Amino acid sequence: MSDAEESDFGISRDRKTRIVATLGPASSGLDEIRALFQAGVDVFRLNMSHGDHADKVQLFKNIRAVEAETERPIAILADLQGPKLRVGTFKDGKVELKQGEDFTLDLSTEPGTDKRVGLPHKEIFAAIQEGTHILLDDGKIRLNVEEFTSTTARCKVVVGGMLSDRKGVNVPNAVLPLAALTPKDRKDLTFALKEGADWIALSFVQRAADVAEARKLVGGKAAIMAKIEKPAAVTSLDEILELADGVMVARGDLGVEEPVENVPGIQKYIIAKAREAGKPVVVATQMLESMINSPVPTRAEVSDVATAVMDGADAVMLSAESAVGEYPIEAVAVMNRVAIKIEGEPTYFANRKDDNISMNDTTAEAITAAARQVSGSIGAKAIVTFTTSGSTALRAARERPSAPILTLTPQMSIARRLSIVWGLHTVKTKDINTFEDMIGKSKRMAMRQGLAGPGDRIVVTAGVPFGTPGATNVLHIAWISGNELK
Repeated sequence: MSDAEESDFGISRDRKTRIVATLGPASSGLDEIRALFQAGVDVFRLNMSHGDHADKVQLFKNIRAVEAETERPIAILADLQGPKLRVGTFKDGKVELKQGEDFTLDLSTEPGTDKRVGLPHKEIFAAIQEGTHILLDDGKIRLNVEEFTSTTARCKVVVGGMLSDRKGVNVPNAVLPLAALTPKDRKDLTFALKEGADWIALSFVQRAADVAEARKLVGGKAAIMAKIEKPAAVTSLDEILELADGVMVARGDLGVEEPVENVPGIQKYIIAKAREAGKPVVVATQMLESMINSPVPTRAEVSDVATAVMDGADAVMLSAESAVGEYPIEAVAVMNRVAIKIEGEPTYFANRKDDNISMNDTTAEAITAAARQVSGSIGAKAIVTFTTSGSTALRAARERPSAPILTLTPQMSIARRLSIVWGLHTVKTKDINTFEDMIGKSKRMAMRQGLAGPGDRIVVTAGVPFGTPGATNVLHIAWISGNELK
């Protein structure tokens, strides 16, 4: 992207909710990434569980090439794999576990039978108790621990079925003594930071300490998104939100470890908590799953996306639909249309006004809340915020105003990070030094970005002295004459 003071190139989305798309074999080329962006993608997710670093280097280059072409900041989210808990192998490759029978898990490396199998994770044996539930193969098989030692667990099969080599293991009602970052994750993290990832998604978060460890390693080079996929993380959500820069409702593992009927309520709870904390929240997993193989989604999937948008999520995410699906562009287009439609419903912003968002007793929060109220009262075409750290823009988005939020920042890293945040249209531009600079630039950029025109009014917020992070203390209403570009 050009370092020029201002750009005449103005791509602004017709929606507030952002779209995250996962790149993969179906969407890794420059042309595909460009088409995905044009269809509505704001953030590209790189799944570090698949592919090698050489492949990822090219993805970084292709995304940045599209960014330069469009002169719009694009965020890259590197999603770390996290620990993968799996059973060992079986003599014949698979066995059938029958309800009511005993089945033992142990640390042995011997091939398994229909009576036992190796579970090469001593941390699980350290955490289980009598009555602990152990889920196998994405929850299809359910065991209940009846007796255990430090190396074995004799279980009763509660829900049986076929079990094959190296299927996944979940222990929903236990906090495992496992770090969220594996040696592979640490290597992937170093690589992602070197290549310029804007967000790091942290898997297997159980407690706030997991986020704290990642934050030390990241060292401020990227923002951290904690994936909420375990019951322990839901319980510790307040503490996790305090340390993380954002959260993801990772409904895949969450739907395995929690009863499925609990997941919709948990999703609403996480969205509300993140909104209250002023941190972006992404809803992910199986949003348009049928579009992996179908050009149109099911009605239930459309309703699922609509619910996330109506609940006030910052972003909705595509996984396999865009990474390996046959219709990645169509999937993005569906998300785009659904978000636009829902945000256009009269109840959408009415619901936002009824949200119970408590404010801290600070000047910055009072100014930001007032900007929403004033913009609505006078019919302002845009709210313009100046930010160096992103905090002013996050506060503006937290208020969920009906007017678009034009965010101006001198930091490209901040512009990219904010691409995932609800309602923000962020532009990298040179810093301001005076009040007159602020008002003049606000008017010019609102017009150049297609958000306002002659005769319109805008609401401007900033911090004085300029360049002081988080010091929002000015609100100004500006009228655009049309002569500002001359």
